[in-house]
Amino acid sequence: MPGDEVTVHQLLGRISYFHALFIEPALAVAPADTSSQPCCNHRTPPGAVRPDADGLLAGTAWAVLHEIATALGAHTGQCPSHGPDCCATCRVAGSAAAIAEAWLATEHRAYRRPEPNGRTRQACREAAATRLTRIFVHQHHAPCPAAQGGETAGAWLLPAADELPLTGELLALWRDPLAGGGSPVVSWLNHCTDLDDIRRVLEARRPTP
Repeated sequence: MPGDEVTVHQLLGRISYFHALFIEPALAVAPADTSSQPCCNHRTPPGAVRPDADGLLAGTAWAVLHEIATALGAHTGQCPSHGPDCCATCRVAGSAAAIAEAWLATEHRAYRRPEPNGRTRQACREAAATRLTRIFVHQHHAPCPAAQGGETAGAWLLPAADELPLTGELLALWRDPLAGGGSPVVSWLNHCTDLDDIRRVLEARRPTP
């Protein structure tokens, strides 16, 4: 539906804009995970060949996820045979996971909080991959196992928008963006220019002892 496409493009644009404005200048990239698995199109024995990344992603708004993940230098979730013939859906899932983890780590450092533990990192990765991939499959009719894994690491570990505004909003906005029930946008973020601004807002809202 045209309305759904506009919503998806707006949300992808918000990821791109917030990444460039807030995350890139203060980036804290998580250590690369060397346990990446082959995508659907490069598994042995081969299964059904699914739409490739070059053919399906190139020229669409979804390509921005791969661009950001590549700029992060994050190979987490990428196919070892990374190339234009990789499964498009697997690539969306891997890119979304890498972005969420980078945002999580960067916000923790910027707000002077302890490093997020492994379970929290995994929960954010799974939630982002599952939620964004679900919408990608809905829009482009490209199902694959990457869209069927679900969130297993624990929803209670996911940050709220009043705790980590960027990561929390990212996950909340993609929970069910096409339902039409209102968007959980953290509007005051639109008035901030960097992570120091966000940190000051959070500190001002923190209850005094």
